[in-house]
Amino acid sequence: MTAAARPTFELGRVYRTRELGPWSANPPRLAQRLVRAGQLVQLAHGLFAAPRRSRFGVVPPTDEALMRALLDGGPFVFTGPDRWNALGLGTTAVFARPLVYNTKRSGLFDLGGRKFLLRRVAFPETPSPEWFVVDLFENAHQAAASLDDLTASLRTALRAGRFDRERLVEVARRFGSRRTQQLVQRALDEGDGSGAR
Repeated sequence: MTAAARPTFELGRVYRTRELGPWSANPPRLAQRLVRAGQLVQLAHGLFAAPRRSRFGVVPPTDEALMRALLDGGPFVFTGPDRWNALGLGTTAVFARPLVYNTKRSGLFDLGGRKFLLRRVAFPETPSPEWFVVDLFENAHQAAASLDDLTASLRTALRAGRFDRERLVEVARRFGSRRTQQLVQRALDEGDGSGAR
């Protein structure tokens, strides 16, 4: 490999082996050579990061950069306790690993010493707070939350105008189980004080 043909990498970006094809007829061998030279860090089979360094050492790539490379540009959304707890519905769950919905893979993945739980499920292109509410109801057992307590908290939040009622009904219909739809409807009915919408 000549100096003119030497690859340059965007620091912090995650690369797939095949992206090294323009510089070599044998991208896996080139990847290993670049790892030995310190230009790349191997994160998993076929995934490499261009290390960004700070005065404290190598800065790992972002979770989003890891998912973009792992899922080869496919859509994904991070969900789980960080998002559920932020809804203000009383949950305080903690997971040891991020939960990532996507359209390509399911399972537990170790990427550079960080673990991610991937699930291949349907999700909106741009998730709204109302979608995260439905997702929380769907995963109440993982959030160690009582469905009755969640429904009561949602009723209070709806009375305070914190969520869009119509959007909540729509995302519950599209992404929620029948049980979730019934609980959301119950919170809506009780939240407007009329017993019916």
